Amino acid sequence: MKLFLYKIFKRQKQWSYLTLFIFTFMLFSACSTDDADKSAADSKSEQSLPVSVLEPVQRDLAEIKRSGVLRMITYYSSNTYFLNQGIEVGFEYELVKEFARENDLALEVVIVGADENPFDLLNSGEGDLIAANYTITPERREIVNFTRPYNLVDQLLVFSSEAPAQPQTLEELAETDIPISVRRNSSYYSRLQELIDSGYDININTMPDAVDTEAALMQVAEGELMATVADDNMFDAANRYMDGLFPGPTISEKDTIAWAIRENAPDLESSMNRFLYKHFRFTEDREKPRRSTFLNVLRQRYFEESRQIAEFYNPEWQYQTIGIISPYDDIVKSVADSMELDWLMLTAMIAQESSFNPNSKSWAGAVGLMQVIPRFVETEYEQLYDPVTNVQEGAKIIKEHLSHYSYMDSTNQWQMALATYNVGQGHMADARRLVIDQNKNPNEWENVSNALLMLMQRRYYQNARYGFARGIEPVQYVKEIMNRYRTYEAIIALAENQRQGSISNAMIGRSRSN
Repeated sequence: MKLFLYKIFKRQKQWSYLTLFIFTFMLFSACSTDDADKSAADSKSEQSLPVSVLEPVQRDLAEIKRSGVLRMITYYSSNTYFLNQGIEVGFEYELVKEFARENDLALEVVIVGADENPFDLLNSGEGDLIAANYTITPERREIVNFTRPYNLVDQLLVFSSEAPAQPQTLEELAETDIPISVRRNSSYYSRLQELIDSGYDININTMPDAVDTEAALMQVAEGELMATVADDNMFDAANRYMDGLFPGPTISEKDTIAWAIRENAPDLESSMNRFLYKHFRFTEDREKPRRSTFLNVLRQRYFEESRQIAEFYNPEWQYQTIGIISPYDDIVKSVADSMELDWLMLTAMIAQESSFNPNSKSWAGAVGLMQVIPRFVETEYEQLYDPVTNVQEGAKIIKEHLSHYSYMDSTNQWQMALATYNVGQGHMADARRLVIDQNKNPNEWENVSNALLMLMQRRYYQNARYGFARGIEPVQYVKEIMNRYRTYEAIIALAENQRQGSISNAMIGRSRSN
């Protein structure tokens, strides 16, 4: 800086000292302004959401439809997505699934992992929307776009019975210094910061992003946390099944809940907005929005008393009695181990074939958990309704198909075997011959799946050995099982993380007691 001023002075000796003084003052002022602007920018950066993926991938509705799969990013919780006796359920899941159905798309659930950021998953292309009871906030709008709303909620403070007090006003809260535990990327954090800026004395304790609202409520109920923030509908649902929760003051009213999507997906946004408009729209006074019958049924199912939610909140029933994925985990694991098969893949097949109903029977005569066709096995008909027997017979069949494609890589091998299990060896042979006729690789599932779709057209199936094939069914069958398999993997990982966390907490508890 001094060298810069000296050069100017040397070149312009005719300048007066006053001129030089004014210039110097202006220069230092400019530097100070730059520093202030930089400081403000840094402050703004610190206040924005912690994300690492800033440029969203290009994947709008056209690309999604070409892939045939809509990928929903969410948390594993009672109001978003969870398994009930092996069946996929949840308010967000059923709402998104209806949108996917109307657009002829398979739905894949992407569960946010312990060290993952949902906004990064969205913008990197791992998912296509975040459906997780998200409030629209200015912070979030800097990163993503939002659809039109489909719900209105109030935010309220929730206290533990173990807390030193359960204040009913923010003024009373300031006198207690009770830490309010929330995620940094949540709308609750933003609202608490606004209250702090308004002059309220609030102690915020930031939690890992993996701890969603429901998990926080459970920790509050157990006394591990003293307080948190929850939407009123989530609190009402949890309060029916958790002891030790006390509602505090409302800190925000009529927040709009919507799906988050990438900023560069206008066609997806328009399609979703048209869908949501059918189910939720504001009245002139915005006091009582109009909801469709479908949406009201979902609200009643997941935010009011129901068997599914009761079972979800009973860890002993949900995990110890029936298994992590379904009531048949132990049976499937035993059979899979004996045949050296992936038990999660068998479980995904059972979910697709029978929705875990051992008494299921199809129009084609397939029966039981894995929809085994009696004429293809030697087991007596009535025995096929026995879960163990049925899983054994179904596993033998898929094992044979896997052996037939043993020379392929594992992914193509499973995809080919699953398609064969669904459509039969004859149609699969026709499809692979059609791929060869196109000078493509018949060992790649992508090529074979396209050929199966072609076998629905007369100009192709009239020359096929086994004739017409409803190719869309095996293609969707494989897609949905593979998607479900990945979701099951995420659920298993989540359960393991929770188990490890419980062990750690128990060890800490024993250490303190000693």
